[in-house]
Amino acid sequence: MFTKDRSREEDERVRGEIVRVKPDYRAGLTEEQVRTRVENGWTNEEVAPPALTTKEIIHKNVFTYFNLIFLVLAILLCIVGSFRNLTFLPVIIANTMIGIIQEIRAKRVLEKLNMLNAPHAEVVRDGNVRKIDAIDLVIDDIVIFGAGNQICADAEVEEGEVRVNESLLTGESDEITKRRGDTLLSGSFIVSGKCHARLTSVGEDSYISRLTLEAGAMPEGEQSEMMRSLDRLVKVVGIALIPIGIVLFVQGFFFNGESFRESIVSMVAAVIGMIPEGLYLLASVAMVVSAMRLAKKRVLLHDMKSIETLARVDVLCVDKTGTITENSMCVNKVVRAKGYEEETMPPLEEMIGDFVKEMEADNATMAALKEFFKENSGKKPDKVIPFSSTVKYSGVIYGEDAYVLGAPEFVLRKMFSEHQDKINQFAEKGYRVLVFAQYDGIPDGKALTGEANPLGYILLLNKVRKEAPSTFAFFEQQGVEIKVISGDNPLTVSETAKQAGIRNAERYIDARELKTEEELEEAARNYTVFGRVVPEQKRQLVHALKRQGRTVAMTGDGVNDVLALKDADCSVAMASGSDAAAQASQVVLLESDFSKMPEVVLEGRRVVNNIQRSASLFLVKNIFSFLLSLFSLAFMITYPLEPSQVSLITMYTIGIPAFFLALQPNKDIIRGHFLTNVVLKALPAGLTDVIAVGALVVFGQTFDVPASDISTAATMLLAIVGFMILYRICQPMNLFRRVIWIGCVVGMLGCSIFLPDLFAITGMSTKCIMLFVVFSIATEPVLRYLTRFVEWIREGYIRLFKNPEKKRV
Repeated sequence: MFTKDRSREEDERVRGEIVRVKPDYRAGLTEEQVRTRVENGWTNEEVAPPALTTKEIIHKNVFTYFNLIFLVLAILLCIVGSFRNLTFLPVIIANTMIGIIQEIRAKRVLEKLNMLNAPHAEVVRDGNVRKIDAIDLVIDDIVIFGAGNQICADAEVEEGEVRVNESLLTGESDEITKRRGDTLLSGSFIVSGKCHARLTSVGEDSYISRLTLEAGAMPEGEQSEMMRSLDRLVKVVGIALIPIGIVLFVQGFFFNGESFRESIVSMVAAVIGMIPEGLYLLASVAMVVSAMRLAKKRVLLHDMKSIETLARVDVLCVDKTGTITENSMCVNKVVRAKGYEEETMPPLEEMIGDFVKEMEADNATMAALKEFFKENSGKKPDKVIPFSSTVKYSGVIYGEDAYVLGAPEFVLRKMFSEHQDKINQFAEKGYRVLVFAQYDGIPDGKALTGEANPLGYILLLNKVRKEAPSTFAFFEQQGVEIKVISGDNPLTVSETAKQAGIRNAERYIDARELKTEEELEEAARNYTVFGRVVPEQKRQLVHALKRQGRTVAMTGDGVNDVLALKDADCSVAMASGSDAAAQASQVVLLESDFSKMPEVVLEGRRVVNNIQRSASLFLVKNIFSFLLSLFSLAFMITYPLEPSQVSLITMYTIGIPAFFLALQPNKDIIRGHFLTNVVLKALPAGLTDVIAVGALVVFGQTFDVPASDISTAATMLLAIVGFMILYRICQPMNLFRRVIWIGCVVGMLGCSIFLPDLFAITGMSTKCIMLFVVFSIATEPVLRYLTRFVEWIREGYIRLFKNPEKKRV
C-alpha cells in the first residue's frame, strides 16, 4: 500500500457518507464523483503510519534511554557542585543534533526519490484513460490492470480476463484466473492478461490493510546483523551500568569513607565510561548518509538493512533479460518450420501478425513481436489466452482452429526432440527461439496436453549490455558467485552469459530436469546457468542457496521474479520492470542500470567496515571502564578518573576520529560476525588499559602518591593506549588518516596544557612521573602480546569448531 507524507491527524480523519455507483467500465467516474469521494476521505491512502515527521524525528533522537541516564548524571553533578565534570554534555548535545540534522536531510532526499518511484495506476475517468498515483485512486474508480501490475486496492473485474498470483497474501503460488465478477485482492499481482476492474475497498478497508490491522501494526523490517549486534550491546550495557553505578557509590560513600561529592564524581566517571554514547548514533548516521549517497546515484533503498546485506552477499542471482542484456528485445528473423504449407496457408508473417495484435504488449518479448509483425488480415479470434510464465505460452482460438506461441519445449513437448537440433543451432548463436504452432486441441491457460504442429521459429535477440562484462568482472574479483536464472533455453542463456564474461557460464542445466528438492539443491551447488525455470523454481533455488549458508541477492524486473525477490536476503529491482517487482524489492535501480550494482556493494562495504572499525574504538573505553569498575569493587579502591577526564580521552581517541573514519572509502570484503570482530579488536586495548591503570593505582597507593596525581597519570596512560590503537585502526595510513591522528594528538596535548582546570589535569609529583614513565613504556609490549594472545585464541577456536575435520584426536 502507499502513503503521502501527511500528519497523523489527517491520517485519522473520519470518512463521510457517499453514494456508491457502478460506472460503465468504458466511462468510469465523473470528476464530480471523484471530488465527492476525495472530500469524504474515500481515497487509497494506507492504514500504516506515514513516515516519521520532523517533530517525531526530533523526539526520537532527544528522548533516548542513554540521554535520560546522562541527564540524571548531570543533575547529580550539579547537586554536588561539580560543574567542571559536565564536559560530557556538549558532546551529547552535538551527537543528538547531528543525528537529527542527518535524519531530516535523508528524509527529504528519500521522499523526493520515493515520489519518482511511487506506484501508478491507469484509471478511466470521464471516458478518458489517465495515469495517476495509486494513492489518488478513490472507491468505485475503474482501473486498468495488466501483467506486472500489483493490485493497489480490492477490486471487482468488470471486463477482461487475468491470471493472478496471490502468494504474497496466502503463500500459495498457484495462478488464479479472474473473470468478470471475480474479486481482485490488494497485495496480489497480475501475471498475465488485462482487465478493467472497479475498486470496491480502498485504503484502510482493503484486504491487505485489514491483515495489517489484525496483526496489530505493520511489522518493522528485520534488522541487519550489525544493527542487531549494536542493539544487543546497548541493551546489555544499559542494564549493567545502573547496578554497577549504585554499588560503586555505596562502596565509596559507606565503606571507603569518601565524601558525598567524591563518591558521586567517581561513580559518574565510571558510568560515563561504560556508555557507548556515540556508537549507535554513528552507525545510524552512517547508514542514513549512505542512503543519501545512493539516492544521488538514483538508487532507492526500501529499507536500510539492504546496505549491509548487499555488502555481505556471496552469491548474486540474475535474470538474463534486463540484467545481462538490454531490457529491449528485437526480432531478428522468422524461419519457416516443416509444418508450414505455403500453398494452402496464408503468409506466415500475416498469421503471426493476426496472433500478436490480440496480445497486450505487457512484456519485452510481446512488444518486440508487435513491432516486427505489423501486417495482419484483421480477423477476430473467439478467445485469447495471455502469456503465462508458468506454462510459457500464449494462444488464440479462431473457431475450430487454435494457435499457440511460446517456448519450444513447452509447446512441442514430446515432439521437441525432433526439432531440437535445429533449435539448438539458433540457441548456440545466442538467439532466443519461440515457436509458432497450430494446436490440436483447445488451449486453456494450463499446461498443453495435445499435439502442436510447428509452423515457424521466431528468432529474437537481446544485446548484451556494454557495461555487463566489467560489472561481472568486479563481482568475480570480490568473490561473489553469479547464478543466471532464466525462463529461456539454457543453451541460449549460457551463450549470452559467456558473452557477458560470467565465469563457468558453460555449466548450464534445464530446470525441467530438476524434479526433487535434493536434485535442485545439488544443481544450486554445481551449476551457474539455469534455463527454463518457472517462477516457483526461482524461489526454490534461492532457498537452496540459503540452506547452503550463502548470503543471496536476487535481481529481477518481471512479475515472474517476485516470489524469489521476496525470499532473497537482498532483492534488487529495475524501475523499468513491473510494479510488483519494484514493490517487492529492497533496492530499486531507478535508471534500470545494472552497472550501478558495484557502487551499491562498495557503499555497503564502506559503511560496515568503517562502523566496525569505529565501534572497536568505542568498545575499548567500555571494556576498560567496565573491568576497572569491577577491579575497583573487588579491591575496595576508588574509581581513579573524573568525568571530565573521561570526556577528554573519549573526544580525542574515540569521538572525533571515529566520526571522520566512518566516512572514509573502504572496499575490503566483510568477513566474520560484526560483534565478534569488534570485541576481539577492542579487547587487547581494553585489557591493556585495565592492567596499566589498575597497576598504576595499586603502586600509587603503595608509594603514597596523591589521588589527583594518579588521576592525571591514568588519563595520560589511557591517552597513550588510545592513540596506539587508533594508529593501528588507521592502517593503511594515508594523508587524511595521518592528519586525523596527528590532529587528535595535538588536540589532546593542547587541552591538557591550556585547559588543565577544565579537564582536571594537574601537575604530577616525581614519584608519579616515574610510575607514569614505567607504565607508559610497558603499554606497548603488553598491547602487542595481548593482541597476539587474543588472535591465537580466535584461530584455535576456528580450528576446533569451524573446521571439525581438522580436529586432533
